Amino acid sequence: MRKSGILLHISSLPSRYGIGRMGKAAYDFVDFLQESETACWQILPLSPTSYGDSPYQSFSVYAGNPYFIDFEKLEEQGLLEHEDYASMLWQRNPDEIDYELLYRSNITVLRRAYAKFKEKPVRGYRAFRLQNKHWLTDYALFMALKDAHDGKPWYEWEQELAMREPVAIVQAQKEFAEEIDLHCFIQYMFTQQWTALKKYANQHNVQIIGDMPIYVSYDSTEVWVSPELFDLDERKRPLEVAGCPPDPFATEGQLWGNPLYNWEYHKNTNYAWWTARLKHAAKLYDIVRIDHFRGFESYYAVPYGNENAIHGRWRKGPNKKLFQTVEREVGNLQIIAEDLGFITPAVRTMLKALHYPGMKVLQFGFDSNPENEHLPHNFESPNCVVYTGTHDNETLKGWLENSAKPTIKYAKKYLQVNRKADIPDAMIVCAWQSIAQLAVAQMQDFLHEPKTCRMNTPSVLGGNWQYRTSEEDFSPELAKKIRRLNRIYGRAWKPETETPVRRTRRRREDLSENSESEEE
Repeated sequence: MRKSGILLHISSLPSRYGIGRMGKAAYDFVDFLQESETACWQILPLSPTSYGDSPYQSFSVYAGNPYFIDFEKLEEQGLLEHEDYASMLWQRNPDEIDYELLYRSNITVLRRAYAKFKEKPVRGYRAFRLQNKHWLTDYALFMALKDAHDGKPWYEWEQELAMREPVAIVQAQKEFAEEIDLHCFIQYMFTQQWTALKKYANQHNVQIIGDMPIYVSYDSTEVWVSPELFDLDERKRPLEVAGCPPDPFATEGQLWGNPLYNWEYHKNTNYAWWTARLKHAAKLYDIVRIDHFRGFESYYAVPYGNENAIHGRWRKGPNKKLFQTVEREVGNLQIIAEDLGFITPAVRTMLKALHYPGMKVLQFGFDSNPENEHLPHNFESPNCVVYTGTHDNETLKGWLENSAKPTIKYAKKYLQVNRKADIPDAMIVCAWQSIAQLAVAQMQDFLHEPKTCRMNTPSVLGGNWQYRTSEEDFSPELAKKIRRLNRIYGRAWKPETETPVRRTRRRREDLSENSESEEE
């Protein structure tokens, strides 16, 4: 089935409270997707952000981001008064997320909700703690200790806590019991709200595509609690860290700094940790996009302490064996493999064996080489996902502004447009025309946003993950435009049943669109 999707993270949804949340605006966006007959909503990782506010550097692979909890829904549950959050300062600039303000204010409001919760516990909380004890208790203690240490990473705590000496851990569990319960409560509220939102999306024929980073942050619950999973020394320091080798775009390579996995341990435990992680992701999302998928075949390792990624080495990963093992336990997984970057024949062989769709990015296609694999006429099969650009790319207007003249010249010829300004819309049409089973564009590109609305610039600290939308952006006119695009190129979903009101409105809109087509 041919489908389309829009890439827009929760954080970018409209909100008066500093950042997009899982409240009315999220449900309105699902309605927008339904009206535009767009089948997929793609988001970035839902996990709590840490260093640099990046969702790809998180304190936990299981926990949800407290910033996304909707205060109005907590108020409906009797856990907040309106004044508890409405009177606070959440943003200095409505067009950007102010993470400094969020860091201070969000936890203050959630503490107020927790105080009300203690007076009358919410039904299901105990069951939630029991069902998630394999990660929740350790994560809650980790966050309580981090708060007690002014946010410092675990490897800067006292030696007995950093190394998790049993006596110190038992003492900390007693001392910070209240804080542990607070963080468990926060995760319960997040799970409640996300589960309800995903259910609403699915009921409205919208699938959620979620993003799963391949690596975890060094300052994370997983590294602190389970160092055996990673390639560390006896003091829990990484031997080597993750990155990418130098290329024409990054002459010193990319130094990500994440600890690498002890793949021999994972193999000997039949990939139990990965099975649990992917099972959780499959429950959280309908489709899972795995970042840096090529790293499962082989990965670039940089000695710990290096200032750049020039001097690294390639090491072999678990290849297809990991996913074959997981699927025997979990069943068939709906996975999109992010196969961008340095892709070798061995990586292609792994992807072909697993049958997971890879990615094509149109922004990478216009280098004047007609054999470029990112150009639609070179797509070998529908088993791929085409993007106009990902969260790491420019907006299309920004790409247009920063591209060299030969690139623009070739793009105009390929897309058959006369004006440079027509290229962005033509690129979206090009993606939708392609044989790819799924075509995705960033919301910024449907809105013709400038380069300042770019979500992330890799290897650049500051100014990232701040993009915001407004309620006015999701207009009926834009929904109609996208719906026509989906219908023309066979990507519109077809709901099984419709209410009489919706069916009547749809008939009127169909007649209107047919009339416009005839006039054209």
